[in-house]
Amino acid sequence: MELKRFIKLMNLLLFIFSLCMKPTSVSASGEVMCIERERQALLKFKRGLIDDGDILSSWGSGKDKRECCNWVGIKCNNESGHVIQLDLNQLYAYQLRGKVSPALLELQHLNYLDLSGFDFGGSQIPKFIGYIKNLTDLNLRNSNFTGNVPCQLGNLTNLVRLNLNGNNGLRVKNIEWLSRLSSLKYLDLTGVNLNETNWLPQIMKLRLLNILTLSDCQLHDNTLSAIDFVNSSFSSLYYLDLSKNYLTSSFTFQWLFNFTRYANRVDLSRNQLDGPIPDAFGELISLDELNLKENMLHGGIPKSLGNLSFYSVDISKNNLNKPLVELFHNLSETYTSTLDLSYNQLSGPFPDITRFSYLIELRLNNNHLRGFIPQSLGQASSIENLYLSHNQIGGKLLSNLSVFSQLEGLYVDSNSMEGTITEDHLSNLAKLVELDLSFNSLYLKLRSDWVPPFQLDVLRLKHCNLGHHFPKWLQTQYGLYELDMSFASISDTLPNWLWSLPSLEWLNLSHNNIGGRMPDLSSEFHFHKFTDLSYNNLSGPIPLYAFRSMEVQLSKNMLSGSISHICRISYSIDIKILDLSDNQLSGELPDCWMNKTDHLIVLNLANNRFCGKIPYTLGALDQLQTLHLRNNSLIGDLPSSLRNCMELRIIDLGENKLTGNIPAWIGTHLRNLSIVSLRFNKFQGNIPPTICQLTNIQILDLSRNNLSGKILQCLNNFTSMVQRNSSAESTEFIDPDDKYFPSTIMLHRYFDNILVQWKGKESEHGKLGLVKGIDLSSNKLVGTIPQQFSDMRSLVFLNLSRNHLTGNIISNIGQMETLEWLDLSRNHLSGEIPNSLALLHFLSVLDLSYNNLTGKIPLSTQLQSFNSSAYAGNNQLCGLPLVECPEDAHGPVVTDHGNGNSVEEDDKFITREFYICMAFGFITGFWAIVCTLYLKHSWRSTYFNFWKNIGDWTCVTMAIYVRRFKRKFQG
Repeated sequence: MELKRFIKLMNLLLFIFSLCMKPTSVSASGEVMCIERERQALLKFKRGLIDDGDILSSWGSGKDKRECCNWVGIKCNNESGHVIQLDLNQLYAYQLRGKVSPALLELQHLNYLDLSGFDFGGSQIPKFIGYIKNLTDLNLRNSNFTGNVPCQLGNLTNLVRLNLNGNNGLRVKNIEWLSRLSSLKYLDLTGVNLNETNWLPQIMKLRLLNILTLSDCQLHDNTLSAIDFVNSSFSSLYYLDLSKNYLTSSFTFQWLFNFTRYANRVDLSRNQLDGPIPDAFGELISLDELNLKENMLHGGIPKSLGNLSFYSVDISKNNLNKPLVELFHNLSETYTSTLDLSYNQLSGPFPDITRFSYLIELRLNNNHLRGFIPQSLGQASSIENLYLSHNQIGGKLLSNLSVFSQLEGLYVDSNSMEGTITEDHLSNLAKLVELDLSFNSLYLKLRSDWVPPFQLDVLRLKHCNLGHHFPKWLQTQYGLYELDMSFASISDTLPNWLWSLPSLEWLNLSHNNIGGRMPDLSSEFHFHKFTDLSYNNLSGPIPLYAFRSMEVQLSKNMLSGSISHICRISYSIDIKILDLSDNQLSGELPDCWMNKTDHLIVLNLANNRFCGKIPYTLGALDQLQTLHLRNNSLIGDLPSSLRNCMELRIIDLGENKLTGNIPAWIGTHLRNLSIVSLRFNKFQGNIPPTICQLTNIQILDLSRNNLSGKILQCLNNFTSMVQRNSSAESTEFIDPDDKYFPSTIMLHRYFDNILVQWKGKESEHGKLGLVKGIDLSSNKLVGTIPQQFSDMRSLVFLNLSRNHLTGNIISNIGQMETLEWLDLSRNHLSGEIPNSLALLHFLSVLDLSYNNLTGKIPLSTQLQSFNSSAYAGNNQLCGLPLVECPEDAHGPVVTDHGNGNSVEEDDKFITREFYICMAFGFITGFWAIVCTLYLKHSWRSTYFNFWKNIGDWTCVTMAIYVRRFKRKFQG
């Protein structure tokens, strides 16, 4: 027995010794040692990458880096030492780039691969990834892959999670490989183009799916049929996102109610779903989040939804048009915490929402709600955010508003509310963070020593009455980020404490009556993103701290002095919009733009008293989109450095004393220009032909200069004037980096305008797309009017007056169908007024005076409606509204030419050819009808039956009336 025990013990020891002799990755100290071939594979993978952030610094061949299981992003199996996880996700977004090395095939035990956030330069997803067959997780999110998704991914039969989100250049032509991933529970193909696939049948084969995200995949349901979704219910699917596609209501809802019967979250937002919301939504018994935002749904909310306990419902930006009371009656009061019905056409009074005891956020803004806010609303004390803006809600703000002790955001702007706001309204709102009362008739009457219980981030009181003085309680709002008190009837001076609010970055005090000087608080002022003090009565110089904002608007004040002190700033200022127009600023323009404002988009210094030359360094503003220097006293030539401002859309240098020729580089370098105004200067020479390269031009104003030569023949290259609807509607600039409005989904906008001579008067226009025109008046231009003008079908005004033009008015002028203002006066034009001028139905201003025009003014309601002054100074012109022509007074004039007589008709339209065409048309129409009735039996029968019925009806009617007449006569 002891011998047997000894033998067994020896066998056990030998077995343990043999295990220790096997080549493992476990060291004597117990630390996991990675396998050498896998370590080399990882190093090859690293060599294929460009590591700008030195993320993979722990990967290497040194003695202290030989343990690859300790490398960043690597995880090994504790027993075998094989690499099982490679996780270099988007925490290092776009710091790693390059290509995926095939060396990863050595990692056959890898089950987790996350390369999200890489930049693979638009390359295709490598096919060899489909041969790492132990993968259960594959995450290539936001990795800049493009091209076809390889079908080899279908080999990854163990895959549980697949994420290709954010690779917007990816597409799938054949999706059959997807059905082989039978273990898949998580699938995210957001942004992958599935337009060419029959996607639904393959998706339905993934019976274990829990989460399916196919957002922005260009999905259509016009190829689906009923057979695609028979018996397709998924008991495991609880999250479905099909947003941002092209799904309609034809088949989508049908398969949806089978496919997602047990889902608890469905997102169908931003599709093309039309019609009423189906009752069948009530069959999705597990549904607690429903998003139907931005579709074309109309009607109301079906009663069946009242059976569901929603947590969140979003049906905003549709066409729901039922009374709001009816919609609320059909919703379940249990557990609904977020309800968004904004941007619809809901009507009626505000409903009673007290039964929604769990409601936290309610969005009803941008509808057609009327009436008053009921006092019962105050009983819904759980509400944290209430959006009622842009309705027609009237009456007074709730007197018991203070019961909303949980309220964080209150938005009632753009309504018809009135009354006085006192401390009692706000005394219990300790959690209030955002308050918007703008565009109401509200008067804020708060004590000067009042200390509010809340700390606001956003306060908007635009078009509210705040009294004459600044509210002193604002001094307590240390977290205030955005403050809008424009149009608020303030007539105070700027207080010093306003500039010391530590968090304030967005300040709008425009359109008040604020006077006095801007305080010099350079040492206390912190950086602002937006400062608007325009349309006030501020005076004195502009302090340096005012330039420490990203957007500075100080226009329409009485500010004076020079702005050259901007050159004393030792640091680069990050101004994007600088508007100092309509002040009394003087001196020369600063000549230090090259290192100060690299990001300037808008520079508006118009209507001031600046003098001297335009500084050469202005050309360093290579991001500049609009430049206004109008109505100053600037002299000299245009600096050639302006050719570097290649983003310019608007250049307005009118009403100065600029000289020299118009430079050719305006057309060759500034190709984005849409407005060029050089009016009222001293430019001379010819108009450069390169200006025809400005295909986006919408307003060209070179009037009141000393330009000579002929009008260019190539002006029909101006595409925006030739094509209809080919331009923007406003001079609007949006900063793509804008972060001004963290609390709202909104970008800050700057609306520009342009001064034009419009219908004889100077006026400013901000609707750029609505005003397109050319003004070359008051120059020394010669030659004829180019026929190419007739191609400009979108031209709204044309002013060529006060030049030395000769020849005829172009015969096809009637093709300029949108023309509203035409001024050709005070030239040397001759010949007759073309008949096509009568076709300009929108023409409201016409001036052809003081030319050498002859003949009769064409007959039309339009042309005869103008005052006779429009045709004055043309001695041989006749016809209404001028004196009658001789032939009108004496009838037709017979003229004997010796070989016969010819009659000049009053109306040149009625000619022999007209009668021939009329006869031919009658004969053709008559025989076409006769032949049709002869050949088509059914039509012939219908035709004669019609007339037979007419005859019968006529006979019966006449007989009845005759009998009535006889009875009446006999009676």
